[in-house]
Amino acid sequence: MTGFHARLTSVRQHLHQHPELGLQEDRTRTYVAEYLKDLGLEVHEGVGVVGILRAGPGNRAIGLRADMDALPINEQSRHDYVSRNEGVMHACGHDGHMAMLLGAAELLAEDPSFDGTVVFLFQPDEEHGSGAKAMIAEGVLERFPVEEVYAIHNLPGAPVGQVSTRKGLICSSESLFEISIQGQGGHASMPQVGVDAITVGAEMVQALQTIVSRKLAPGAGAVVSVTEFVTDGQRNVLPGQAVLKGDVRARSPEDRVAIAGFMRQIAQGVAAAHDATVEVDFNTGFVETLNAEGPTEAVVRVAHAMGFETLADRPPMSFSEDFAQFSVAVPGCFLLLGNGEEGPNGQPLHSNDYDFNDALLPIGARFWAELVRDRLPATRKD
Repeated sequence: MTGFHARLTSVRQHLHQHPELGLQEDRTRTYVAEYLKDLGLEVHEGVGVVGILRAGPGNRAIGLRADMDALPINEQSRHDYVSRNEGVMHACGHDGHMAMLLGAAELLAEDPSFDGTVVFLFQPDEEHGSGAKAMIAEGVLERFPVEEVYAIHNLPGAPVGQVSTRKGLICSSESLFEISIQGQGGHASMPQVGVDAITVGAEMVQALQTIVSRKLAPGAGAVVSVTEFVTDGQRNVLPGQAVLKGDVRARSPEDRVAIAGFMRQIAQGVAAAHDATVEVDFNTGFVETLNAEGPTEAVVRVAHAMGFETLADRPPMSFSEDFAQFSVAVPGCFLLLGNGEEGPNGQPLHSNDYDFNDALLPIGARFWAELVRDRLPATRKD
């Protein structure tokens, strides 16, 4: 292990030991800011951390983003750098994303062979979809305008260092819904004199599945999942109220809007058939993540040039990404970097025994640095 690799490993494992939930990343923010300052970067702290590195006379700028937050998960790992914050864990690899971007800042500060400005964006609260919005609302893109923006996410189950991305849609949207049913409670022995909210809700759960199977085109990639069913019923009391909660993933704004409409139509129809009333709340927290053509071609070109196994047209991911807010505002590219296929490195994201692969740290850092040099080529001196 080289000295650079060892430093990044130490950084990553330190961050892993001290995870913090979204919009509570106080210690993490301070650590990142101090690291960037020690490298000589201009640093700005707000809801997130922004590092600025300039080289040459050029006025072009690109942004590189890493997420900082952890998850409310009790870690079950067996390595010697487990979380010291009980019930909180870096189970999605954001510790590694930060370490790779800090490593890129180190490489570029030591060898600023590019022409322009790199804006290092360390974002809070990716998991709940409010961090990018908060940074944008704070004016980060007005204060530090960039022409393009990029983000890396590790991918367990893929070979170490494999780069995969695609033009257009790369990640689904996520919308949360809540359906409130008002029936008439009653005695369990006399269901005919009431309106059993469980019966109404159960029929809705089944009917909602026809949105994907019968109302959208085959292959649309949408998912409708009811994840909670809560009533006020008791042992011998039929419930008069029920609430269904769930999650919707869609791969286009058109499908997302259509699903919301079908959901309201189905809920109202089922409720009317049982003489119940219903209210439907549908809120989109994560919009679809879209990759722009130029930035995506640059990612593929650099990955090929560095000799990485590269998938230039991978299938879209069903998970959602807060990076979408940046790539809506500025042309960008979200890419996946293989985290390994075995052991903790191959465990699913958000599992309590997942771990980011430290072998990926220098790979990601060097990829970032080469991408900067590709997008902001140094001015030739004759």
